[in-house]
Amino acid sequence: MSQTIEVVVIGAGVVGLAVARTLARSGREVVVIEKNDGIGEETSSRNSEVIHAGLYYPAGSLKAELCVAGKQLLYEYCATKGIAHRRCGKVIVAVDDKQAPRLDAVQKSAAANGVIDLEWLSAADLERLEPAVRAVAGLWSPSTGIVDSHALMLAMRGDLEQAGGSVAVLSRFERGVEDGSSLRLTCTVDGEAIELSARAVVNAAGLHATAVAHTLPGLSSGSVPSPRYAKGNYFVYTGRSPFTHLVYPLPEEGGLGVHATLDLAGRVRFGPDVQWLGADTRVEDLDYTVDAGRAEAFFAAVRRYWPELPDSSLSPAYAGVRPKITGPGEPAADFSIRMGGGAQCREVHLIGIESPGLTSALAIGEHVRKLLDR
Repeated sequence: MSQTIEVVVIGAGVVGLAVARTLARSGREVVVIEKNDGIGEETSSRNSEVIHAGLYYPAGSLKAELCVAGKQLLYEYCATKGIAHRRCGKVIVAVDDKQAPRLDAVQKSAAANGVIDLEWLSAADLERLEPAVRAVAGLWSPSTGIVDSHALMLAMRGDLEQAGGSVAVLSRFERGVEDGSSLRLTCTVDGEAIELSARAVVNAAGLHATAVAHTLPGLSSGSVPSPRYAKGNYFVYTGRSPFTHLVYPLPEEGGLGVHATLDLAGRVRFGPDVQWLGADTRVEDLDYTVDAGRAEAFFAAVRRYWPELPDSSLSPAYAGVRPKITGPGEPAADFSIRMGGGAQCREVHLIGIESPGLTSALAIGEHVRKLLDR
């Protein structure tokens, strides 16, 4: 006989935990199932740990709305919980006169999203703010920051459990079928099939979200976006950081360019780049090894805004994979948050939740709660 749960969340990354925390605190019984042996072991632990301001996303998009709202919620949450973070700010730089007009487009995009704190920087301003950077102009974003993503996820898990919810690790979701007024879910735990029933399911499976959507009945197969994966490699700088803020070039296709980010100890790393993986790539076959040969391209990219980057000063660090739903040469997709199922058993599918997913996580939790409240 299967156990009945009010809400099952599939995936214990930062978004799944944020959703589960919000739903549990609203009075729902919530269980998170996670195939790995710990929380946040995939996309959530392989990123820049940046709190994004909400500058680049199209006005009216979910990315814009949830990033801007999530940023405020995240800063407040970190302050309340004592989670290590720093509102260090970032500079976005134009390295030549041809790039300079694109800064105006970034500022207009930010303003349309309600981000009105950007400041123009001349070359002299940049030299005062970041002496190592060489650029003709820039923008200063004071509300960009960094956060300890692991401490963030532990705090969310603690809130979830304090509200009566739980996380079941080493529990692989297999499939779900309608069963009257609920969904009957099958999971594999220690090689044994376990069934449980849920009134609602939230698919927050990250890299696996499209596959999970195909194994639940709420969405037709034709309405599930096809997955595309872009690997992002990072290199760490072996010397003392020349920067006191984050330094970003202008955005490029598929990402925000090879930028300089700081960790909370002040060390600098560069990345991510954009390494598109084949359309037939399987999540099970992802390789997170950083190819040391990519350093040459990193040196070239970084030296566009930091010409004095010393030779042999970059070492492979780590890589992550973005769960995209559009491919190379296509416009970047918005977050795909879709309802499925009927009035009695409902599904919410969170697909293509790449950057700014970490920044948006708490706002995504509130968004899902409102969808289920309807």
